[in-house]
Amino acid sequence: MALPIEHYALIGNTRTAALVGRDGSIDWLCVPRFDSAACFAALLGDRSHGRWLLAPAAPVRRVHRAYRSGTLVLETEFETGQGAVRVTDCMTHWEERCDVIRLVEGLRGSVDMRCELIIRFDYGAVIPWMQRIEGDDLLATAGPDSLRFHSLVPLRGEGYTSVAEFLVEAGRSLPFVLSYFPSHRPQPLPVDPYAACTAASAWWKGWSGRSRYDGRYADAVERSLITLKALTYAPTGGIVAAPTTSLPERLGGTRNWDYRYCWLRDATFTLYALLIAGYTREARNWREWLLRAAAGRPQDLQIMYGVAGERRLRETELPGLSGYQGASPVRVGNDACSQHQLDVYGEVFDTLHLARRSGLEPTANIWDLQRMLLDFLESNWHEPDNGIWEMRGPPRHFTYSKVMAWVAFDRAVKAVDHFGLDGPREHWAALREQIREEVCTRGFDREYGTFVQDYDSREPDASLLMMPLVGFLPADDPRMRATVACIERELTAGDGLVRRYNSDRVEDGLPSGEGVFLPCSFWLVDNMAMAKRTGEARALFERLLDLRNDVGLLAEEYDPRERRMLGNFPQAFTHIALINSARNLTRSGGPGEHRASDHPKHRGAPT
Repeated sequence: MALPIEHYALIGNTRTAALVGRDGSIDWLCVPRFDSAACFAALLGDRSHGRWLLAPAAPVRRVHRAYRSGTLVLETEFETGQGAVRVTDCMTHWEERCDVIRLVEGLRGSVDMRCELIIRFDYGAVIPWMQRIEGDDLLATAGPDSLRFHSLVPLRGEGYTSVAEFLVEAGRSLPFVLSYFPSHRPQPLPVDPYAACTAASAWWKGWSGRSRYDGRYADAVERSLITLKALTYAPTGGIVAAPTTSLPERLGGTRNWDYRYCWLRDATFTLYALLIAGYTREARNWREWLLRAAAGRPQDLQIMYGVAGERRLRETELPGLSGYQGASPVRVGNDACSQHQLDVYGEVFDTLHLARRSGLEPTANIWDLQRMLLDFLESNWHEPDNGIWEMRGPPRHFTYSKVMAWVAFDRAVKAVDHFGLDGPREHWAALREQIREEVCTRGFDREYGTFVQDYDSREPDASLLMMPLVGFLPADDPRMRATVACIERELTAGDGLVRRYNSDRVEDGLPSGEGVFLPCSFWLVDNMAMAKRTGEARALFERLLDLRNDVGLLAEEYDPRERRMLGNFPQAFTHIALINSARNLTRSGGPGEHRASDHPKHRGAPT
């Protein structure tokens, strides 16, 4: 059975990633892209669905692991009764290569080790043809995929599994390399594992060393930035929400989706996170990915796309996998890509507005695309939609969706006012005011004095925490204070951690029950900071930092009762929210204030 989510660490090469457990087993690896079929899928089934174990054969007394400073190179130390060993895990960073490097180094005594390699292509469904080549190397091939395994330790076959036992003494080191290549292409040249590991460390140190973030919580911000970079598909600049699929939002539950895609919902937060730390090139690449993905007819704008901008993400189930700790069905693809969500138009406009304010050079025809989107939104903003949380019930008039439609027209007006772009400024301003009036009338419950999830309900929703962050209302507006108080009263659990909405009461087309939603908890931090509740904001932020696992990673959700992470892991949206909240708490003029500002004097990203 797969380990608790927090027992995994991430390694990657900005094209794909793997999850390495505290037990020394790589239980998840998709090659050659984040959204490719997994060749190790034990995370969603059992060992027979593919994994690579490299660990002591005897019982382990103690495990300590950490990333090398400023890198995504993982070092895990195992201590047994015989002695201690270190396993170093990383992936190569050379273009057109996909190699997993594992180095075993004896630290003390002599430790018996076990290597267990189970390659199963297509999410555990396909047992490859195995050949021994060039001495003791192994070649695994099935259909379009091949993996070459190299080590100085000969492996033997045992029931469709390749295994070996070997002894590692203090001062001795043994390398292991697993290299992917398309089966119709020539095998790549062997890689020097020690040089590759050194190069990976240098690459990550060079990248993280470019960060200009110098505020409080610098270590947490650096780890989140590295995680964000690791989830970036380098060839296109697209950033996946997570490298995994089907990790449930409740243990054993069915709320488990494929997150190996790029959401427009995350766009502005992502751009802020990159610009805060001075990663202008990555911010530009993300913006360019966004523009390519959004190109086409305005009515065809999707809420998510593939890493290269693919639109067809058809959701299917994999009955051959039992699911993470029994949470089924296992899904690949995501049918939410076909949902209608009004908020994405606002996110696109807010992102491009931030890009202009931050001095990212404009790309030809951006404004033409935006004008087309505005024409469509003008005729459709009053329609119901599925909302930011991708509810699978009937469409509704979600308050947050209308607020983001307001954002689109607000940023269009600012584009004319601040940047001299051409357009019917007064007409857009009138539409902006019309939407504001409707939200403040139909999205506001006068009896309770709070904003509500949708026009026909009295339910609170954590997405309403975004209203001050996008500038719809000031954080100290009495209506916002009452709304935040309602969210704290009705949607928080476990020391102020925030649920998205009451899934036990709200009909969303799914079984009820999920954990607290960590990005929303960071939004509450931002609201507290903007409302001058600085002490409370800092206390909640530090509670959230305490939820990180031993190597600084966070999932999408958390179960306060079981004290376990939930959902896909690690989650880009959570780490992006952490970066933004850290900056909001560090000094004035952070993303919360910057995003809400109307005044041209605030041009330029927060630094």
